[in-house]
Amino acid sequence: MNFQLTEEQILIQKTARAFADNELAPGVVERDDKKIWPREGVKQMGELGFMGMMVDPKWDGGGMDSISYTIAMEEISRVEASSGVVMSVNNSLVCYLLEKFGSDFLKEKYLKPLASGKKLGAFSLSEPQSGSDASNMRTIAKKEGDHYIISGTKNWVTNGINSNYVILFAVTEKGIGYKGVSCFIVEKGWDGLETGKPENKLGIRASDTCELYFDNVKVPVENLIGKEGEGFTIALVILDAGRIGIASQAIGIAQASLNASVSYSRERIQFGKPIAKNQAIQFKIADMAMEIEAARLLIRQAAWKKDQKQNYGHIASMAKVYASEVAMRASTQCVQIHGGFGYMRESGIERLMRDAKITQIYEGTSEIQRIVIARELLKK
Repeated sequence: MNFQLTEEQILIQKTARAFADNELAPGVVERDDKKIWPREGVKQMGELGFMGMMVDPKWDGGGMDSISYTIAMEEISRVEASSGVVMSVNNSLVCYLLEKFGSDFLKEKYLKPLASGKKLGAFSLSEPQSGSDASNMRTIAKKEGDHYIISGTKNWVTNGINSNYVILFAVTEKGIGYKGVSCFIVEKGWDGLETGKPENKLGIRASDTCELYFDNVKVPVENLIGKEGEGFTIALVILDAGRIGIASQAIGIAQASLNASVSYSRERIQFGKPIAKNQAIQFKIADMAMEIEAARLLIRQAAWKKDQKQNYGHIASMAKVYASEVAMRASTQCVQIHGGFGYMRESGIERLMRDAKITQIYEGTSEIQRIVIARELLKK
């Protein structure tokens, strides 16, 4: 068993770290406060090859392994989790889905610009009444000639405002539950597709989240991904991969919390000595470090299994649950170590705690992940 990163992975880590520190860090507090989408940062991530890292080079991707992706995701999210989730959705949910299930026509038309960072994708599964119960959707796709006519409402769509293309799940056959769900790719700007206002969120405020409204949107039949009725199965496969990305985002937030805690505890003087000299602070820092290392190894195991084409779904669920909980604990303790200063918006410290919370919720809540893990372990 080799825990050493390859030369290429080390280079990716250094590149992502330098980009995050030099390009994303300036203005990160203001972007969070004013909900400013990181347009220039997203453009630069595309130019660096971070928006389609695992896509085959023949489709203009980076051809990298999943561990490289987790490394880059962690470094980006360590500085700005909002940029991290933009990157995660485009890589894990959009590009991976198109490469795995899309026709060559769709790969040529949509995957290439997405993988190269020239275009941005969104993933639209949830609806107002169907979050974790994704089979209970009401968006309808009715086939008429050489088009599907799609109507319905989707919500909590990350990249929903700034994306060019949307991966959309809709019901093509009513009355049979998840077996009637199909998957499409839809272009923004098509008649009948409207974008809602940006949601006012607790965290990852610089990323855009909105509702999408479909009113008799005409989608060409060739934009069906896979076959009719395969949509729910496609979603489950893709969300397994997505959880690796979100776990990496969470551990980036946790690492930022540890780094800030170590730095501040060395500088903050109380009762004539740095608070780092206090055992109470040392224990908090030690616990953060132990949990972060354990979570990171779990994430890389899931990524390795994915690349080896082994069964990795329940490991990805373990990684997401554990990393998200580590992020919440680490960020909360980071605020505690910083005291009143950490509670202030301008410190940038309380943002870590706000950003961490969503990692326990989106792309499968911690409760759903525990069900996934238990079912795998209890199978006969």
